[in-house]
Amino acid sequence: MNKILSVFIALCLLFFVMTAVTAQDQSAAPSGEKSEVIVFAAASMTESMNKIAEMYKKIAPDVTITFNFDSSGTLKTQIEEGADCDIFISAGQKQMDQLDIKADPKINTDKLDFVLEESRFNLVNNTVVLIVPEDSKAEITSFDDVLTDKVKLVALGNSDVPVGQYSEEIFTSLGIWDKLKASGKISYATNVKEVLSQVEAAAVDCGVVYSTDAATAKGVSVVATAPEKSHKAIVYPAAMLKTSKNQEAAKAFLDYLKSSDAASVFEEIGFTIPNK
Repeated sequence: MNKILSVFIALCLLFFVMTAVTAQDQSAAPSGEKSEVIVFAAASMTESMNKIAEMYKKIAPDVTITFNFDSSGTLKTQIEEGADCDIFISAGQKQMDQLDIKADPKINTDKLDFVLEESRFNLVNNTVVLIVPEDSKAEITSFDDVLTDKVKLVALGNSDVPVGQYSEEIFTSLGIWDKLKASGKISYATNVKEVLSQVEAAAVDCGVVYSTDAATAKGVSVVATAPEKSHKAIVYPAAMLKTSKNQEAAKAFLDYLKSSDAASVFEEIGFTIPNK
């Protein structure tokens, strides 16, 4: 009888051990778990990133990509203030540098350390163009025209917005920035999409945007491309943040942005791929 009881107790112990191990394995299994990746991206990437996210659903159906599109300066400030963000994609190196402890200390003056080491890379390049409302009769044909009677108002990004910084560089290289700034003709915008909206609504005579925004917009026409070497190269850096709460899923999506499928979307909209 004691022998039978001993066998029964041993079987019970084995059952409990196996149950505990199975439960532990299931709790550790990453497959099939729902996750969210929060991406802060420059407003000029709205169309391309939304399309790429739809494509990514087929590869990772359990991952939700949540976007926050705005000017790179605004996004940088939100990150600095503690906003939840896994991936940052800026329309300029400056805003990324301001969060990267490895960047020039003259740019990262606050010694911020948000960028995850070795995750940063240059994602795409862009160009700057001058646009007018589609039915414009002003005969604007060049950036120099902003100081002529053809233009009463020109929409530009604020000084903390990359497209605004590139605009200032262009007009400075043409030798007309100080006159333009003093003319009272500038209608400032908080991001490139706002510049685009002002031109689409014909609230201004022209505006300076990225070629990719003009390509996906309705109701505007491109009349000029920024003169060669009139501004710094427009490079969009991307990186994971050290504060990411879902680094595994974030890294997977960041890797997907380097894929040929993602590159085809960027190029279709008008971006170019660095070193390609």
